Amino acid sequence: MHAEDTLIALPLLTRRATIRLAHRLAPCLEASDLVVLSGPLGSGKTFLARALCRALGLPESVRVTSPTFTLIHEYDTRPPMAHADLYRLSEPKDVEQLGLRWMRDDGWLVVVEWGAPYVQILGGDAVIVDLDLEPRRATMRASGPRGQCVLEEFLAAGLG
Repeated sequence: MHAEDTLIALPLLTRRATIRLAHRLAPCLEASDLVVLSGPLGSGKTFLARALCRALGLPESVRVTSPTFTLIHEYDTRPPMAHADLYRLSEPKDVEQLGLRWMRDDGWLVVVEWGAPYVQILGGDAVIVDLDLEPRRATMRASGPRGQCVLEEFLAAGLG
């Protein structure tokens, strides 16, 4: 089965399941990748971003909070991660001015909450993780060849 042929749907019945998802996804990600987190308020977007930071080596002593009001938080992970929240933005030019696309060009892993409408402005070729509340689950899909490679690697690691 190939990532471009399917959506990867995983139940996230507990916080621990979300942490496991992050720990399985993190080794598949590289510098300049884009991960877009979508879902309603309270679906776990920031929690998943925090779990990704931890899986990428960020110490527990460093707080990882929602960047809703600051728009971007930068973390010293491997690769370095920019965590953005575009909830309050409505104009493509505002998203462009944040410089997330250039951060990708400079080797940052960019994780964006509420970024689905702006995937192309952010440079395209993303892993998109849709988080649902009922039932609690994550559905992952790719929007380009690099995203497909990430999902292929994720699938190869096994779903257990």
